[in-house]
Amino acid sequence: MGRVIILVADGVGCGGAPDAAAYGDLGADTLGNLARLQGGLALPNLARLGLGHTTEIKGVTSPALPEGAWGMLSEASAGKDTITGHWEMAGLVTSEPMATFPNGFPPEITTVLERVAGRMLMGNKTASGTAIIEELGAAHLKSGALILYTSADSVLQIAAHESVVPLRELYRICEEARAIADLHQIGRVIARPFVGLPGQFQRTYNRRDFSMVPPAPTLCDVLTAAQIPVIGVGKIADIFAGRGVPISLHTEGNVHGMTITMEALDRMDSGLLFVNLVDFDMVYGHRNDCPGFARALETFDSWLPHLRANLRDGDAVFITADHGNDPTTAGTDHTRERVPLLAFGPGVRPAAIGIRTSFCDLGQTVAAALGAPALAHGISFWDDVRA
Repeated sequence: MGRVIILVADGVGCGGAPDAAAYGDLGADTLGNLARLQGGLALPNLARLGLGHTTEIKGVTSPALPEGAWGMLSEASAGKDTITGHWEMAGLVTSEPMATFPNGFPPEITTVLERVAGRMLMGNKTASGTAIIEELGAAHLKSGALILYTSADSVLQIAAHESVVPLRELYRICEEARAIADLHQIGRVIARPFVGLPGQFQRTYNRRDFSMVPPAPTLCDVLTAAQIPVIGVGKIADIFAGRGVPISLHTEGNVHGMTITMEALDRMDSGLLFVNLVDFDMVYGHRNDCPGFARALETFDSWLPHLRANLRDGDAVFITADHGNDPTTAGTDHTRERVPLLAFGPGVRPAAIGIRTSFCDLGQTVAAALGAPALAHGISFWDDVRA
């Protein structure tokens, strides 16, 4: 049994979803549109692995014989959110979309939430997280009322200034809110702490996600039951409600996440290292920050040779995403897209993986690579890429 690393570049889609129009995302292509708007992207290491074959990316070449295995994943689940994408790549298809609240949360949620929180609520609408704290942050500082908001995804988000609502209290409130959310099929409750003064508010990396418990076993559960080590980096453990992820390493952004990944890899003899790099989505995609998104991709690309140099015989690395978040669109929400799938490492040989019909194929492949029992869903391509 070797080591497998899944790197989830959160929100980095490659367009082409056949059902994009049904989600209002026709033409969304995070990588392709971003590259065009920026005049090109400098991603030489990802290019060598085959990224340019996933969509037309200005500045990224498409070598006839990439050094890695490459392809794309189409999402079979209903939805385009973080939980749905991660659960599916771990073998769990969500057939019914989780609840969304485009007009805000109804009284049967807000009344109970105010009671368990011991604080009033303000906001209660669909909004960009950065925009709503700028709009209501000053009033929150004066009143202590919690800022409640949602998005196009199945999320109940609570923002609070760290000097007004201590982190421990905010997390306690969100744990209480999770019980309420379970009654209404809400995918995630998210604690969104921020700091600073009016006009200069900044969200912090003390964010925490309180997710719905997966309704069936995932890749993480199967590996853990088979006594195969699983380490989550970033928000992975939160996404799976802690289940099947016995070791969780907190990160504060992409660069810190890459550092933590290297440290974990150095201590890891076998098993799965499941990594979420959140900045593409949280810091740049949701804010339509195209220059920042491009820089983050280029930083990630420049780190890959360092990762590669620290791999051992038999190691396999898979790079993918959980959904799109096209920063060139008018909105600030996730976009329904296919996502890239790149694989490399001593345990992988170059191959065209093709367009897979479900993210589940990745989970099934990882299970096969680690010698674990097969998952309920997905078709393994391990025999096509194993060295």
